[in-house]
Amino acid sequence: MPRTTFPLVTRRSLLVGGACALAGPALARNSALYPEPEPEPPVRRNISGFRSIDWRPHFKTLKKGAILVDTRSRALHFWSEDRKIYRLYPSSVPLNDQMTRRGRTSVVRKVVGPSWAPTPSMKKRNPEWPDFVPPGPDNPMGTHALYLSWKYYRIHGTHDNRKIGRQSSNGCIGLFNKDIADLFSLTRIGTQVLLI
Repeated sequence: MPRTTFPLVTRRSLLVGGACALAGPALARNSALYPEPEPEPPVRRNISGFRSIDWRPHFKTLKKGAILVDTRSRALHFWSEDRKIYRLYPSSVPLNDQMTRRGRTSVVRKVVGPSWAPTPSMKKRNPEWPDFVPPGPDNPMGTHALYLSWKYYRIHGTHDNRKIGRQSSNGCIGLFNKDIADLFSLTRIGTQVLLI
């Protein structure tokens, strides 16, 4: 008569098997109570702002150079008068449509190391803000500013790089400090500006 063999049962296999038998129902209950979270949808990147565009649909001439700020794609385009220089910079734009001004203006003043004071409407929304901030690392206008013919509106730098590419300003257009320094060197008083 053939000999029957039985699997070897060890103390360790008994302990592991018993633990699994006891933990199984608890694990099943926990997965029902705490299901795996739904994966977040992928972030859609807006790459349209980083495509070069032609100046002709927006300006009749490039006299004194031209700046186009596209608030939708959060990009600033610059063309020099002689058409030899074209630049494209990521930018920050106003928080909402009520703070966004669109249309034609021009550069009326250029300042290295601008100071900053909140506008009356900013102060009303944020009474805790200081009345004046001198040039320096705490200044929200960064290292350079281009003042526009519209009161309170500027194209300026920022020390807070998280703002670039976002709706994050109270009306102005913000650039990385290195980009505003470059744009500052290319523009002159009278450079035409269009915000769309």
